[in-house]
Amino acid sequence: SIRAVTCMLAAAARLCLRPNLPKVLRPILTQHSFPSGRAALSRAYCMSTKRMAPTKIGTHDGSFHCDEALGCYLLKQTKQFREAEIVRSRDPETLGACDIVIDVGAVYEPENNRFDHHQRGFEEIFGHGFVTKLSSAGLVYKHFGREIVATTLSLPESDPIVEKIYLKVYKSFIEGVDGIDNGVNMYDTDAPAKYSDNTGLSARVGKLNPAWNEDNSPATQMAQFTKAVALTGSEFDDAVKYYGLSWLPARKHVEQALDTAKEVHHSGEILKLPCYCPWKEHLFELEAERGTSPLPKYALYEDDKGNWRIQAIPTTPSSFENRKPLPAAWRGIRDSALDELSGIEGCIFVHAAGFIGGNKTYEGALAMATKALTMD
Repeated sequence: SIRAVTCMLAAAARLCLRPNLPKVLRPILTQHSFPSGRAALSRAYCMSTKRMAPTKIGTHDGSFHCDEALGCYLLKQTKQFREAEIVRSRDPETLGACDIVIDVGAVYEPENNRFDHHQRGFEEIFGHGFVTKLSSAGLVYKHFGREIVATTLSLPESDPIVEKIYLKVYKSFIEGVDGIDNGVNMYDTDAPAKYSDNTGLSARVGKLNPAWNEDNSPATQMAQFTKAVALTGSEFDDAVKYYGLSWLPARKHVEQALDTAKEVHHSGEILKLPCYCPWKEHLFELEAERGTSPLPKYALYEDDKGNWRIQAIPTTPSSFENRKPLPAAWRGIRDSALDELSGIEGCIFVHAAGFIGGNKTYEGALAMATKALTMD
């Protein structure tokens, strides 16, 4: 570090002042390290005690949004900007003195650490198949995300897991922030929304802004912005850790279920998961990679009470539509009534929407799934 080097220089300078310094060392120290004794010591002392100017992250003041709050948090997870001070301003001179500026300035120049997305002609995207225009959060993540993911997961940046989670977190977390900030509709339709959802991260950050009839001083704005940085950061960290430490390790269990599908049922359309885990996204990825046919219709797994669940596999990982819902005649029926109706012992329930049911044993759940394949 600079501090360690300057301390060494100061020590060497003090050696030059010692009257009993061996003659063979004095020319080496004075010629190669310092011009002469006391001047060198003074210079080294000044270097060791001079305080380095703090690193500064610049962003705009006034109303804040999720993208720059998250962008500031992401930057503070990097080695370069971990100790940086956040400066909120629209003054060009103030921003010009910052080491990095995001979401303001009308310039995207990564080589100069300038990351705005509001200027005319800006169309930067993340790449890797993603086409949503980036916000300041997406820009920071694009350029610093691998380092941040590696640090969060305590892995070397070269580990293949880092690249996998880097892309997954963009798809599942950052892209939504980019889309909302840039006004990108989630659906290619003009139909009105069937309901309103104001609980998302961007909405919650927006609500941290001082209300119109509250104190709106710079100090209050900064205090609330600091809360927004912490909020977005907490959820980002949770996402990275979930996908790196929980979601990704589940892939091997889904692979195992696909490998043994025809041992469970000759059709290959019923999967038995060795344990409950996040399985849907892995299943769709693996099906595409393997060209699986026919597609599985039901997944069986043991729940936390030792009972077994039968879940209809959706048409997409996030869809409420299923490839083959559980039979309409069973939906909303429970316990002994379901036993009698289905002719299968140990039934617990079938949900009214037909996407999930339960049985007390694996054999019972398998019998339910087997029979459901032949019913509507």
